[in-house]
Amino acid sequence: MQQKTNNLKRIRMIKKILLFTLLGLGLQINAQTRIKLDGVATVVGKNIVLNSEIEAFKQELLQQSDGKAVVDDCEMLEQIMHRKLLAHHAVIDSVIASEGEINERVQSKVQYFTQQLGSAEKMLELYGFESIKEMNEELYQVEKEALLVGKMQQEITIDIDITPEEVKRYFKSLEKNNNLPEIGAEIELAQIVLDIKPTEEEKQMIIDKLNDFKKQIEDGESFKMKAILYSEDPGVSQNSGLYTITRQSPFVKEFKETAFSLNEGEISEPFKSDFGYHILTVEKIKGKERDARHLLLQVKISDDVLNKAKDSLNKIRLKILKNEIPFEDAVLRYSDEKETRLNKGMIMNPVTSDTHFELTKMDPDLYARVSNLKAGEYTDVFYEETRQGKKMYKFILLKSKTDSHIADLAVDYVKIKDLALQKKKQETVDEWANDKIGDTYIKINEKYKNCDFKSNWTKK
Repeated sequence: MQQKTNNLKRIRMIKKILLFTLLGLGLQINAQTRIKLDGVATVVGKNIVLNSEIEAFKQELLQQSDGKAVVDDCEMLEQIMHRKLLAHHAVIDSVIASEGEINERVQSKVQYFTQQLGSAEKMLELYGFESIKEMNEELYQVEKEALLVGKMQQEITIDIDITPEEVKRYFKSLEKNNNLPEIGAEIELAQIVLDIKPTEEEKQMIIDKLNDFKKQIEDGESFKMKAILYSEDPGVSQNSGLYTITRQSPFVKEFKETAFSLNEGEISEPFKSDFGYHILTVEKIKGKERDARHLLLQVKISDDVLNKAKDSLNKIRLKILKNEIPFEDAVLRYSDEKETRLNKGMIMNPVTSDTHFELTKMDPDLYARVSNLKAGEYTDVFYEETRQGKKMYKFILLKSKTDSHIADLAVDYVKIKDLALQKKKQETVDEWANDKIGDTYIKINEKYKNCDFKSNWTKK
């Protein structure tokens, strides 16, 4: 009975994972979408693969290839079984995916989904979760497996390198088969960022306001109603500012530290996090869990402060345009963004971890600002605000621009090298998998036993 219950939970989770996958790929999803879940396709070690997972990964591959990939269910299943095999042996080999790493990925996903849908309430409604806690718990398992797979692959390929001669041979093989990739139009960007810092008076106004709320609540008013009426937490309409947390929950450090320093019914002093200023109370302590309710306010910055910051950055931009100061020197002297300040202002692509952005795969807002620029030109100064409420003015320099072209060994050596190295690492992982399949419990549904797998999953 317990096994049946676990399987039902697993099926429900995979349905939601499929929806997460499709949204992450930018596909249009109707809230009434229904996914047919018709049982277990395979078991690899202690990991199961549901038929719905095959469809989810197929959709992901199609999106990544702009619909050009032709993949049947057998091919897709084999790719998934490889992932399950890696995850299974990662546990056996004591590969560690730390709580911090997993929680960081979970928080990043939740923030992305909330931003795409507009609110936490809409996200929960679309995916059928009853609470943020439930969603975090299920996403935790998804991200844990992804981390284990990645770390196991790294461990298997840690000593793999590639020589220039191997790169050349790889390029020649692509050229011979008329299979050279097309390199999309790419740009490199650099920026100067000026944070908009509130005055001490503006900060104190928020702290004073929170202290007033604290006193009113201690005098008998409802914390819940205060949160509903005044909190600037985007999730307040769904949960009235109440969260059930553990020390491992993906919340900012200041929030957790405060929650675990209070007794039931106690209200904290105002405290600051990346999201703003809070007061917090612990409504219930349940073993390692705490029901914590908070009220969040963000500092309001006056138009005068905003205008002064914008004027300052416009003057810096003008000095650069007049050649009174080199751009790189201005970055070091004026930019407030630590991630780019010591890198000559260069913006790193979070997907590829280098400085190149493919124009067709850029954030739409950023694309709109830079797509018509020529190399060496600047955007106007513009305002930007993060989800955490951090406010800034910035302007961007288009450092370089390369038109789309068929890969050339001399021009695109780094990209060709990366592709060659990736292929060599994949071959190493495939060899490892072929060796481990024989030592791993594998059960394949009758529907897939006649698949023409590349590896001997059926152990015939």
